[in-house]
Amino acid sequence: MIARAYLLTLVSFLLPLISGCGKRPETSGPTAPAKKVELISAESRPLWDEEEAVGNVEAAQRAVLSAKITGVVDAVKVAPGTKVAAGDALVTIDAREIRARLDSALAAQDQAQKDFARIEKLLKSGSSTRQEYDAANARRLLSDAAAMEAKTMLQYTVVTAPFEGVITRKLVEVGDLATPGKPLLEMENSSLLRFEAEIPEALIDRLTLGAELPVRVGAANAELIGKVSEIAPSASAGSRTFSIKLDLPSADKLRAGQFGRVRVPVRERPAVLVPADALVRRGQIESVFVVDGGVARLRVVKSGRKIGGQIEILSGLSGGETIVAHDAHLLTDSMAVEGGK
Repeated sequence: MIARAYLLTLVSFLLPLISGCGKRPETSGPTAPAKKVELISAESRPLWDEEEAVGNVEAAQRAVLSAKITGVVDAVKVAPGTKVAAGDALVTIDAREIRARLDSALAAQDQAQKDFARIEKLLKSGSSTRQEYDAANARRLLSDAAAMEAKTMLQYTVVTAPFEGVITRKLVEVGDLATPGKPLLEMENSSLLRFEAEIPEALIDRLTLGAELPVRVGAANAELIGKVSEIAPSASAGSRTFSIKLDLPSADKLRAGQFGRVRVPVRERPAVLVPADALVRRGQIESVFVVDGGVARLRVVKSGRKIGGQIEILSGLSGGETIVAHDAHLLTDSMAVEGGK
């Protein structure tokens, strides 16, 4: 009886202690402040689907220089890569025969002028006939034409640059025989560049003169806007493509001969765009932070192509959602945020 009373007393003493062991003391402390971020609305706007066509950067001004007379090449004053100004002498041709012809024409011209002056004076005094005067005048005019022809031929012995540019190929050496139409040099103006591409016939109706198209040249790391300056009126019979040319603005490292791609608009459709910094990539998972009620929630999305500083969102956003615009990778899911910078 005494033992039972002792046991009940011990249990009643230990029970409050045991029940209190499972409870944690209540603590209170300050909550983390909301992180200031830049907030924007996911942009919804029309976007053009595009198809790419490949092409090359070419010089807008190109020339193949040849001689206008037959003769032996005396000197070649330039090499590939040489920069020249308009009018610079590039190739000279042996001019001895033409100089002799010019000397003969000048002598004949001088004599014809003297004969004409004498006959004219005699005609005024009545000592010559009108027929003799007309014949002397004809000889004078013929001698003038012969002298002019010889002077022009002498100018042709020097091949000059038609515009400012760079020599790209040398096709002649000293001692070679130059003939009319035979190429001597090739040159181009590298300051005026254009993009030449072949466009499938299914897309040619999308293009008009003056239209602006994006051109990407990988070797120059350049994203340019080209303006359509030429469209071939007919397609190539073999490839069923149309040749087009686009004038390009100047850009560092842009050179003739470089490979590039031009994007041609095909159809317009609605799209959602967000800043590139708003997209968070973790492995193969892409997401953005959508803010609702001051809390940033991570939402999985699928991205499309990059357009300038924006990225197209193919799924996950419908447009109009408030999202974190920049440095989204610094946030965590369910973090408290507020608009600011």
